[in-house]
Amino acid sequence: MNRALTVDDLVIAAVALVAGLLAAFLLRVLMRWLGKHAGRTRWSGDDVIVDALRTVVPWAAFLGGAASAGGVLPLTRTVQKHVNQSLTVVLILVVTLTAARVIAGLVRTVTQSRSGVAGSATIFVNITRVLVLALGFLVVLQTLGISIAPMLTALGVGGLAVALALQDTLANLFAGVHILASKTVQPGDYIRLSSGEEGYVEDINWRQTTVRALSNNLVVIPNGQLAKANMTNFMRPEQQLTILVQVGVGYDSDLEHVERVTLEVVSDVMTGVSGAVPEHEPAIRFHTFGDSRIGFTVILGVGEFSDQFRIKHEFVKQLHRRYREEGIRIPAPTRTVALQQGSVSIPQQRGPQEVGDANVAHLE
Repeated sequence: MNRALTVDDLVIAAVALVAGLLAAFLLRVLMRWLGKHAGRTRWSGDDVIVDALRTVVPWAAFLGGAASAGGVLPLTRTVQKHVNQSLTVVLILVVTLTAARVIAGLVRTVTQSRSGVAGSATIFVNITRVLVLALGFLVVLQTLGISIAPMLTALGVGGLAVALALQDTLANLFAGVHILASKTVQPGDYIRLSSGEEGYVEDINWRQTTVRALSNNLVVIPNGQLAKANMTNFMRPEQQLTILVQVGVGYDSDLEHVERVTLEVVSDVMTGVSGAVPEHEPAIRFHTFGDSRIGFTVILGVGEFSDQFRIKHEFVKQLHRRYREEGIRIPAPTRTVALQQGSVSIPQQRGPQEVGDANVAHLE
């Protein structure tokens, strides 16, 4: 525009700017009210959406007021273009950051609500956030009039060199995605590797898997190493598992009586100890004629891996007490050694001490 700036222009621009600020404030209050109602619902996804709108909507109202204020001022075409371009870039940045947070939050919500997907694995959340931010960055460049085609070409050529330099990092990334996609390991599972590491999986991110051992220490395992290792997952295909306890009784025991008493103890433990499986069918299996005892195996059911220690503890105590009450003997290993004194030809008579020494020499 070629006309001069007047007081009316300043008043109208100020009114537009104030209206944008007022609208932003009112919309912020409205979003806070919606957030309280969203918190009462069972689905957590609406909380993420309302939280995102709480940021985007007020900013959009303020930037709209600023754009209206700039439109009524007698600015030159070049200045007007730069103002509109700057406001658009700010809006795109706000929307991009909010979209990254919303989509990452929705991904986290979906994964937490499905048992077959990693509930706390950050790898999907991080990948989603990076993709959204990259897309927003490209839109900003396009808005500023910067051609993104040469940049994409350069990224394609340079990506090969980066991939060669980051082979281990990319291997860990794809190994983590493969582990989660195959559903062989999920956060919360108790695993044991052939190399000896074991514990609960805390998280699987883009580079490593964090495992919390029973000692409450954290073990960090690269995803590539985890994908190659022989691994036992004690939570899959189901969380409940059975454990075996070895017991032995004397040969003079009535095995029918032993079986009946042991099954009663198993039933008491399964129904009275936290972490046991009440519907587990008690079972024992005799299997060995040992040196001093008849050995058998008691099969117990546990809810999950760490419960076995408490259940074994209670079972051994109760079984020992019942065996003492019932007179069932648990023999200690014994061994009888028989020594046969050999005869020695003695050409001449020797004293008693000499004869004893000769016998000892003969035995040796």
